[in-house]
Amino acid sequence: MKTKILFLFLIGILFGCNSDNMDMNIDTDAPNQVGGTILGFSQKTDKFTITDEYVPPGDFGSVKLIYKELNRTLFEGTIHWMGLGKMIFPEKLEPAGSFEFVLTEDLRYPNGFEIVFNPDNRELDYDKAWLSVQGLVKVREFLAANPNQKAKLFLYTPSVGVGDPKDWYWVIYLKK
Repeated sequence: MKTKILFLFLIGILFGCNSDNMDMNIDTDAPNQVGGTILGFSQKTDKFTITDEYVPPGDFGSVKLIYKELNRTLFEGTIHWMGLGKMIFPEKLEPAGSFEFVLTEDLRYPNGFEIVFNPDNRELDYDKAWLSVQGLVKVREFLAANPNQKAKLFLYTPSVGVGDPKDWYWVIYLKK
């Protein structure tokens, strides 16, 4: 049996500045699903560890996430100081509309959350981001197949410095 990873890409994270201490606050009232994909690997493993290769942006930087047990890339993107980087891998995402969503009051949660990459150690409110995807049929399938898993999240910040935080994305991974 293959290992499958559900990759969800969300936008709509708004950042504001707290004038008292100049900390960045994240408001994820309405993250929009940009899209996603299912990454399939022929090897089977029960473990799911994500490691990163991070090049801090002097002018240009990058982040690459790797499924450690299989030594396979899960994400790769560039980061630009006062510019806008881009996602390199996966090359293409299925649009959000291609993922069936069910309206339900039956909330489904993973067995916790794990932030896999947060270079600035920002305070992150990932619960609202999760609520925007928990009704996806694929999310529910992945949780049913692996009920003890933690959802793995990271905040992709392709623009830093004077970049626009509205360009920042949540990336959520689930393993089946």
